[in-house]
Amino acid sequence: MSGHQSSHAAPEPATTRPGLTPDLSPGTKPSTSSTTGLRPYAAMVLRQDVRNFMPWVILISLLSVTSVLAYIWIFPDQASRAQLSATLSGNPALSIIFGPPGDLSTTEAFNTWRALALGGFFGSLMATFIVVRYTRADEDTGQAELFASGVMGRQTRLAAAVLVATVASVLLGIVSFLLTIAFGAGAFDTMLLSATFTANALMATGIAAIAVQIGADARAAQTMSVALLGGWFVLRGYLDASAAPEWTTWLTPLGWMQAVKPAGDYTLWPFALAAVFTAATLAVAFGLNGRRDFGAALIQPRPGPATAEHRGGIFGFTFQLNLASSAAWLAGFVVLGLVFGYLSSSVRDLFATDPNIGKILGSGATDTSQLMSGFIGMILKMVGIIAAVAGVQIIMRMAAEETAMRTDPLLASRVTRTKYLASYLLVSFGTALVAMLVATSIIAFLGSALDQDLRVPNILGQGLMTIPAVWTVIALSFAVVGAHPQRKIVGWLGLVAVFALTIFGPMFNLWHWILGISPFHHVPVVTAATINWGGWLAINLVILVLLTVSFIGFNRRDLL
Repeated sequence: MSGHQSSHAAPEPATTRPGLTPDLSPGTKPSTSSTTGLRPYAAMVLRQDVRNFMPWVILISLLSVTSVLAYIWIFPDQASRAQLSATLSGNPALSIIFGPPGDLSTTEAFNTWRALALGGFFGSLMATFIVVRYTRADEDTGQAELFASGVMGRQTRLAAAVLVATVASVLLGIVSFLLTIAFGAGAFDTMLLSATFTANALMATGIAAIAVQIGADARAAQTMSVALLGGWFVLRGYLDASAAPEWTTWLTPLGWMQAVKPAGDYTLWPFALAAVFTAATLAVAFGLNGRRDFGAALIQPRPGPATAEHRGGIFGFTFQLNLASSAAWLAGFVVLGLVFGYLSSSVRDLFATDPNIGKILGSGATDTSQLMSGFIGMILKMVGIIAAVAGVQIIMRMAAEETAMRTDPLLASRVTRTKYLASYLLVSFGTALVAMLVATSIIAFLGSALDQDLRVPNILGQGLMTIPAVWTVIALSFAVVGAHPQRKIVGWLGLVAVFALTIFGPMFNLWHWILGISPFHHVPVVTAATINWGGWLAINLVILVLLTVSFIGFNRRDLL
């Protein structure tokens, strides 16, 4: 019965976050303005959210900084830089991720090639999450209703979310610019590159502002926005890699920013196009927001089943609850497998032409024999990190269900806390496992079909060895949400740290003990002559410890 110790308590009304009540003076008269209360509410949201978006700002800026440092370190003279340009120009596969290389004879040109597409995409995700978090997500939890019942205009919440996303987008451009020029990059070219980050994020703000009017809840709105951004990224990459006509650059907003060409024959008018796009989407969003009912959306959820029966008990219920998002993630991993499979089959010639590229794409490999295995291992680690994002997102939904007080009714029934927690563990671990298997299988079979030296068993084996590292990242979030959900941000921060250490750490030869913080550092290379199993067994032990912390903590604490 200990697992039900708080489930019979009378439900408490939804409360605001500590310290979030706007400072509205007593006696303030209601106003007819649609943005009444915007200033104090936006200031409150900004204070609340700065700790969430600053890691995005820093990491995207580091993407630009590391490009400058890597270029100076790996390609110190003009001969090596000319060879780099010639080599990458002959390999369109890399254009899928980074865009067309062009002339890479300068630090700024290399930074533009490596950071523009990825930095713009990640900046777009940052802005999307901000807008969704303070509009539909607050409506889902009921906190928005408390604010809306006070002295607040109809458009205030959406305007505040857009305002904070704008501040974060501009801050991204400023921090990226200052950090990059501090490490020796040219000011004007870097300013244009940083401006593309900001412009991409602002366009995504407008898209997300419309999506929250269309989606039935925060998850639906976020999925629509991210799916659209991901589709644009893949389409842009495909068009670049397939040598499509130049006019196809204008088919996606991500292509517009690419057309700025910060370190080349630059042009500024795509920024005007981005400004018009942002203004138009925001106008549509505010128009829809002024007409829709609170908590409603253009797309309403389907009616539920006539009966409340769920096959499989709490495990089947949790599976059904996360089925849509899991299916969307798996579809994304099919695309990811196709992209990386094509990429893995085309880099051998790249490494043979210029081994220095292996220091960037081969995770620090130092000789030709290590380049391919290092590169395959690296892309599988990238797939693993993305799979961990899917698992962590499911764990965060468990925290959201608790915050929304939908966990109480479940635990008031015959469902024990241990079974409830185990159901989310099974779905999150299972989703990451299936995602890894799907992507790894596609990479293995597609890569081996295009390159006879790539062996399917080796790639599949390497993928399987990576799975415990993926589970370790998810288990960290599971432990935090289970034992101390008020600190759930630690789960996302852990994921960010793992990404930074895994992708950037080997490039700069960081100390072994620092790299060892990432579980992906302990994934053994299955093709190595001698396999070191010590680290791999250690991360499996860490998983067991984190799971134990979660189950003990969840069974002993009160629900939120």
